[in-house]
Order: sequence, then C-alpha cells, then structure tokens
Amino acid sequence: MKYLIIPVTPFEQNCSLIWCEQTLAAALVDPGGDAGVLLASVQENDLRLTKLLLTHGHLDHVGAAAELAAKLGIPIEGPQREDAFLLESLPQQCERFGFPPAPAFVPDRWLEQGDTVSFGNQILEVLHCPGHTPGHVAFFHRASQTAFVGDVLFKGAIGRTDFPRGDYPALIRSIRERLFPLGDDVTFIPGHGPVSTFGYERLTNPYVGDGA
Repeated sequence: MKYLIIPVTPFEQNCSLIWCEQTLAAALVDPGGDAGVLLASVQENDLRLTKLLLTHGHLDHVGAAAELAAKLGIPIEGPQREDAFLLESLPQQCERFGFPPAPAFVPDRWLEQGDTVSFGNQILEVLHCPGHTPGHVAFFHRASQTAFVGDVLFKGAIGRTDFPRGDYPALIRSIRERLFPLGDDVTFIPGHGPVSTFGYERLTNPYVGDGA
C-alpha cells in the first residue's frame, strides 16, 4: 500500500489518498473539502477511486464526501454510528465555520470495532476510538504498520474533547488501549500536522506518553 497526504480546507486537514500498488484501486481517508484537488491527485497518480473512508463526523474531515460519492458513484464507509448527529448537522457546521455548503448524509456503511475495510488487495482494520467524538474510528494497515488516526492523536498532542459529546477519559483509553498496543514501530497519520510513531509518542507526548 502507498499513501499520499493532501492537506485540504482552511484547517489544513490531512486527507490521505491510499492505494493498492497491484490493482491501482484507491480510497480517500477523510475527504474534508477541496474535491477538485483530491480528484486531480487521483488522476495524476493514474488511480481508480473506489471508496471514501471517514474517521469521524467533523466537517473538515467529511465536507467533500457526499459530493465525491455522488459524482463517482462510490460508497462512503465510516465512521461509527454514534457520529450520526454530526453528519446530520453538517449544513449547520459549514455555516458556523464559513465553509462551502455541504449536505447532511448517511454513510453506506457504519463501522464497528473489529470490522475491516478493503480496496484492491489491501485490508484495513477498524478500531473504534471514541473521545474526540463518540463515533471516531481509526484505520490500521497491518502489512505496512501504518495507522490513520484522525483527530485522536497528534505528534506531541491529543485530540480536543471540548466539542459536543467529547470525552477526555475515553480519549485517553482509546490511545492507550487501542492505538499504542499496535506497536511502537507503527507510523500514524494524524488529522492535522506531521506524522509520528506510537513509540515516539509513548516516550515524549506530554498528555498520553508513559511519563504523563
């Protein structure tokens, strides 16, 4: 599996274009906006976009999902169903933050802990990681030891829990009980900012590291 990080929206959200090198089937993780930019990246890499994967329901992670799904006739998978209230309120989120209008939608598939999603020959494991939002999920590609964690964990920081239905203790449990056990060598792509590894965060992260 290969991936390309494409920052989108004024929030510079890390949308990840991921693809199977054998089949050139691709998926977008958290297409938060700038649909034209995302489609151009797909075309530049001669890929076939087959699905959209969502970690959670905040607008900077889902804003272009309905548009892309309708344009290409591809499914939306994720997040976990506890984030339905966020997807239902997407028009209000856009208005509040001055984003281009985006419709409310229901994904083609809600995801749960232990599910898998696939594209081409690649399989991603689904981890339910509530805290930032109640239905937040992360995606883990075991073969390459790569995780896409949305807004759960960042290099040197953790996700905010001051949004509706945020839960700080749940967030810490998600990181320590769902993400860190995947292994210190796992590289993770956060929803914003630079990539890191779980091992580095365990050593240095002031909020959730071993010394916190």
